[in-house]
Amino acid sequence: MKVDLNCDMGESFGLYTQGNDEAMMQYITSANIACGYHAGDPHVMRETVRLAKEHSVAIGAHPGLPDLVGFGRRKMDCTTAEMKDFITYQMGALREFARATGVGIDHCKPHGAFYMQAMENKEVARAILEAIHDVDKNTIVFAVNNSAMLEEAIKMGIPVAKEGYADREHTEDGNLVLTRKGSAIDDYEKMAQRVVRMVKEKKVITFDDKDAAIEVETVCIHGDTPGAVDLAKAIVHALKAENIEIAPVREIIG
Repeated sequence: MKVDLNCDMGESFGLYTQGNDEAMMQYITSANIACGYHAGDPHVMRETVRLAKEHSVAIGAHPGLPDLVGFGRRKMDCTTAEMKDFITYQMGALREFARATGVGIDHCKPHGAFYMQAMENKEVARAILEAIHDVDKNTIVFAVNNSAMLEEAIKMGIPVAKEGYADREHTEDGNLVLTRKGSAIDDYEKMAQRVVRMVKEKKVITFDDKDAAIEVETVCIHGDTPGAVDLAKAIVHALKAENIEIAPVREIIG
């Protein structure tokens, strides 16, 4: 068995530091790098790409809605044309930093409210997928189970990886419970075993204590979750103890 561990990164901005990207890099296989709209500035983008290359971590774009104040976690009433341009603009910015560093972009995972809208709304999902396809049809898209994004990506023939979460709660259909601020983890081993169960048994306990089916090819650990580095370390240890290989998502879905 194999699973990819991804992390939302590069979300510092100016004098404000968010997460510990350098420490997280040693545990993950895919980095979702903020592209400037919800977080991240040009210097942070360049440095995060450099760190990912140094640690042989696959690079992905993490485009958000243009909402620095709300950290991209507030829904915005935008046209699908605008949404497509948001994706193209941000992927283009990150691609040039990647190109200058001698690496490519493997995947794309929209951030926050943008991601949630794509999971719930077919038109938003198609707009994002069309924009990604126009940039590079081989870019892997991350999507939660039973989502509009997953369904539309399959229809369009776009490579897609099913995503689960190490540090957020799930609904009964495998979707994400979006929170505005990450909660501190008080039992790393329990959370790590939850990830193991998602991979081995394709099951997860939901936020309301139901046992739900879930498929995961990539598991997210949010870089801004308090204790994220310790959680990542515990997850890696638990996966290896079960002989589950941690690999970049392209090795898993092809």
